[in-house]
Amino acid sequence: MNNELQHIKNVYFIGIGGIGMSALARYAKFLGKTVGGYDKTPTDITKDLIAAGIEIQFEDNVNTIPKVFLNKKETLIVYTPAIPKDHKGLVYFQKQKFCIQKRAEMLGLITKNKYTLAVAGTHGKTTTTAILAHLLKESGVEVTAFLGGISENYNSNLIMEGDEVVVVEADEFDRSFLQLYPDIAAITSMDADHLDIYEKANALEASFLEFTSRAKEYLLVCNGLPVSGLTFGIEDGSDFCAQHIKIDNGTYIFDLHTPYKLIRDLRLNLPGRHNLLNAIAAFAIAMLYGSPTTSLAKALSSFKGVRRRFSYQIKTNDIVYVDDYAHHPTEIDALHQAVREMHPSKKVLAVFQPHLYSRTRDFAVDFAKSLSQFDQLLLLDIYPAREFPIPGITSGWLLEMISNKQKMLVSKENLVSEILQNNPEVVVTIGAGDIGEEVGRIKEALLS
Repeated sequence: MNNELQHIKNVYFIGIGGIGMSALARYAKFLGKTVGGYDKTPTDITKDLIAAGIEIQFEDNVNTIPKVFLNKKETLIVYTPAIPKDHKGLVYFQKQKFCIQKRAEMLGLITKNKYTLAVAGTHGKTTTTAILAHLLKESGVEVTAFLGGISENYNSNLIMEGDEVVVVEADEFDRSFLQLYPDIAAITSMDADHLDIYEKANALEASFLEFTSRAKEYLLVCNGLPVSGLTFGIEDGSDFCAQHIKIDNGTYIFDLHTPYKLIRDLRLNLPGRHNLLNAIAAFAIAMLYGSPTTSLAKALSSFKGVRRRFSYQIKTNDIVYVDDYAHHPTEIDALHQAVREMHPSKKVLAVFQPHLYSRTRDFAVDFAKSLSQFDQLLLLDIYPAREFPIPGITSGWLLEMISNKQKMLVSKENLVSEILQNNPEVVVTIGAGDIGEEVGRIKEALLS
């Protein structure tokens, strides 16, 4: 892992079911460490970790922690900032003065002496990172990649081919990305978000600016951001710029103008111009790293996507069902654009689960505007994640602001029946909470 972690025999993850945490847990297990952890509820991710030989507790009780992890000298505790400060396990380890690190600190240690490619941005970083890892792997690079989503190509959030280069998401939440020192860094977007941490948008921007100073060789930024670097964009004269874009049966075909050469007829099988931007960023980073463009072009056409990022669950003439992780108005707008572009004449029923009370409060007007674009809307209760309720901030309050006439609040229990009653042509489930756990039920009902 790193010289500073060699004496560690055991790693215990608090919040092990998180997408970033679970990738680190798999990595530690691969290195031969004894790995365990805690999470609030069982999910598909925790089931997979348990199947891989990782012991997980779902009760916040110090007495249930396996004894092997109570050896202070040989155990590292890793936690996610999403864990409450009064979590009994975390408080115990703090009082006993265990070696404790945030997830980002561990990632910083892993990448410290490795050639690192890091993708930052309030939106787009997971897909960009997944495309980049796929491009490098397919062009013969020995890459280790920590992804913030499950790659459809590898059915995993960890790719381990070797340690020539490490690919990571640089997460702005809790200023985590300031633990990294990338050789090549990219920024996909800098919209206001995580105002529960940053309070003001300009504090978020300042954090991104600090991150840019850490890039050792190249900095790549989406054209129009208030940061200097090589630019990428769509038909806008950027350094890396998509031109002559066509859509053929759901596939983008485009030329890529670069500072070095013009690459013709690239193919991307992901819908939405936001994904086209992500692909350009990933391709540009891989080029800057030195991968041959012929290998990269072939690899791009074989990228299948990231689970819960415009994931087609059903795609027939009668019914289309797409599931997406979007949880910010900008992401919902991008999703809406992609759905309309790919299915222009069909009515779209959206199911949205707001994520966090604070985000719902801070962006309520923008959420209402974004959600009003769909033909029909079913709104679930707010998913609290790490937060306690905020008086007056409810899904009912948000629903009142939405101008769409075909809208209603719905419980998870009644969700499937309400979807079926609407007789939809296109269904989109949207949100970063546990709505992902409902996808199987919805898919089954729509197909039956």
